[in-house]
Amino acid sequence: MKLLAGNSNRMLAQAVASHLDVPLTRAQVKRFADNEVWVTIDENVRGEDVFILQSTSYPANDHLMELLVCVDALKRASARRITAVTPYFGYARQDRKTGGRTPISAKLVANLITRAGADRVLTMDLHSGQIQGFFDIPTDNLLSAPLLANDIKENYEKPKDIMIVSPDVGGVVRALAVASRLNTELAIVDKRRSGPGKSEVANIIGDVSGRRCILFDDMIDGGGTLCNAAQALIDGGATEVSAYVTHGVLSGGAVERVQASVLKELVMTDSISAPDRVEKAEKIRYVSCASLIGEAIRRIANEESVSKLFD
Repeated sequence: MKLLAGNSNRMLAQAVASHLDVPLTRAQVKRFADNEVWVTIDENVRGEDVFILQSTSYPANDHLMELLVCVDALKRASARRITAVTPYFGYARQDRKTGGRTPISAKLVANLITRAGADRVLTMDLHSGQIQGFFDIPTDNLLSAPLLANDIKENYEKPKDIMIVSPDVGGVVRALAVASRLNTELAIVDKRRSGPGKSEVANIIGDVSGRRCILFDDMIDGGGTLCNAAQALIDGGATEVSAYVTHGVLSGGAVERVQASVLKELVMTDSISAPDRVEKAEKIRYVSCASLIGEAIRRIANEESVSKLFD
């Protein structure tokens, strides 16, 4: 097995390598003077099972191009199998035509990764499950629900007064998976979206009065959805509100918005590398997904079942 890391999240790649007790493959992923991606693999990979760890997070286009060029370099170096490990799969929010003359960018990116030469994809908490079908190669979608549910158990006493809340109707299945593991009730925030990154709360389905609410979602970008939902829950009688999300995109003023909100804390996995402003935020903390990704990689390399991780 060979483990190759791009520049999107070197800390996570190193943590995965430590979990597997496999050193990162020596490689150079740099830029030409005009910012074109330049990749050189400094080890023999002929006949090897190679895993490329690279989230397509900000800057999304640069990191996506790095992934594609790395795949091409490995293909031309005669690697036996190439697995693109993308803990955070960018462009996933454009997974269908929402109007006339709009793209399905998730399908386009899936085609790019496949045509570049990847033999398999390993990702985590896709924005929508149907994106797995966009790939014409085997695709494993890991679930962060067990990981985050364990963190809730460790950090919340008296779990009986906890209520898991989905911030929108589309995330009900995801939130229900956590609620089932914790044996708690589920509430739903009825959200209306007026445009990209803009939403408002119309109603709350479920009685949250006197409950400690935990919002559960796959990602936080601008922060408006979670912060508005948290305020609506407090207005509805919740005693406190926290949020658990898989991918912390946190673009624009999201960190400041979270800090100024009624949220008690925001807990995220480290699928996306944290900038300094996030690490300094008092309300934000991370749960490492390195062991989950590392175990999935080990199972793929050994031709074992990945789905049994979630039994």
